[in-house]
Amino acid sequence: MERPTLTRIRRARPSVPAEAGVEPRVRIAELQAHDLTWIHVERPGPLEAHALAERFGFHDLDVEDVLSKRQRPKIDEYPNYLFVVLHFPKYDKAIQRLNAAEVDLFLGPDFLVTLPNVELLPVSRLFSRCENDEELRAELFAKGSGYLLYHVLDDLFDYCFPILDKMAHKLDAIEDELFEGRSEEIVRDISNAKQEVIAYRKIIKPERSTVRLLERYTQRFLREDLEVYFDDIVDATERIWDLLDNYKEVVEALEETNESVISHKQNDVLRMLTLIATVMLPLTLVTSVFGMNVLFPGESTSAAFWAILGVMVTALIGMVGFFRWRRWF
Repeated sequence: MERPTLTRIRRARPSVPAEAGVEPRVRIAELQAHDLTWIHVERPGPLEAHALAERFGFHDLDVEDVLSKRQRPKIDEYPNYLFVVLHFPKYDKAIQRLNAAEVDLFLGPDFLVTLPNVELLPVSRLFSRCENDEELRAELFAKGSGYLLYHVLDDLFDYCFPILDKMAHKLDAIEDELFEGRSEEIVRDISNAKQEVIAYRKIIKPERSTVRLLERYTQRFLREDLEVYFDDIVDATERIWDLLDNYKEVVEALEETNESVISHKQNDVLRMLTLIATVMLPLTLVTSVFGMNVLFPGESTSAAFWAILGVMVTALIGMVGFFRWRRWF
């Protein structure tokens, strides 16, 4: 969306900690070719953000957004440039969770500034390749800033698909373990897979509308014959969303199936315990009757003992035979 023109307010810069006697160094990597400049800064701090703002005339609100850690995907349009915030999934090995990595982009007629808040390998690798390969740099830079932005975003969205492939492989492994009879052991695996799908969907869902808007906003920085390229980016986001929808249905089906298997096993155990208790009931009744402190025929004789034992065995065989006939076990 386009922000209203505001009077620029000069604010005091925050102090940047530095060692005594050592000037803080601005960490800005820069490439130039065909009158186009690409600036790449990983984890930008106040020093880099204010230096870029002074050089290109970025709005103070954009500088605040770059330094903020809670920005949603969006596009802000200005007369001389676009400010874009996008999120991409990144696996955090420390906590073993999928988190959102933010990249802030400034796109102008003769410059592109990429500011990821963490290292995003597709961007850093493309920047390194352009730095080391002059032919590639000339090819990408010669068609303008919009075409260069397309390649940056194309690599970033291509980076999303291997993560989806790993999620699919994990779901296949859970399904195999489920039918191998390990339902109790994979409850945590299903929960982790479900959390990953949910986290991925939270990243991509607001991104879809932003990418569609980006296709329209970037036309001013693209030649007419290159406008079709951003359709590929929109298609990539839709393919990712469709896969996530499928994974959501799969993981929910696996969760329901696993709960059914566990419930079925518990029912089997309860049925077996019920059968055992039912079989023991007449035996308990016989022993209770003959265990009373009263006189009965044949008391204190071995014949009475064997007679009582015969009644108990007959009752046991009869109950088991009846249950087998009814196919209750």
